[in-house]
Amino acid sequence: MSKKPKNTFNSFSSMPLVYSTNPDYIQPNAEAEKQTLAPEAQLLRVILETKHRAGKTVTIVYGFEGADADLEALGKALKNFCGTGGSVKDGEIIIQGDHRQKVFQYLKQKGFTKAKL
Repeated sequence: MSKKPKNTFNSFSSMPLVYSTNPDYIQPNAEAEKQTLAPEAQLLRVILETKHRAGKTVTIVYGFEGADADLEALGKALKNFCGTGGSVKDGEIIIQGDHRQKVFQYLKQKGFTKAKL
């Protein structure tokens, strides 16, 4: 049987504690909320990639600027439209298989006029 790890100071809090003698001290926010650009202002690129994927081909959409929730929603819509799996990682939408034309067509329908293959 393995022992449970001892509770350390860092396991209780994700934010470090800051002590200040200034009564007016305000802790800065770690990250500001990103604003999502309008679809016609987005510079999206649709590429096909096989590297580092054991020979499998995937379609990648990158260049999205905005909130992570909006990126997740677009990724889910693209996966449903193509009828295949995929994921959203590191600001990129990954669709399994070669679906460049379908993805490009969907993006044009939704108003992403600056999208390129």
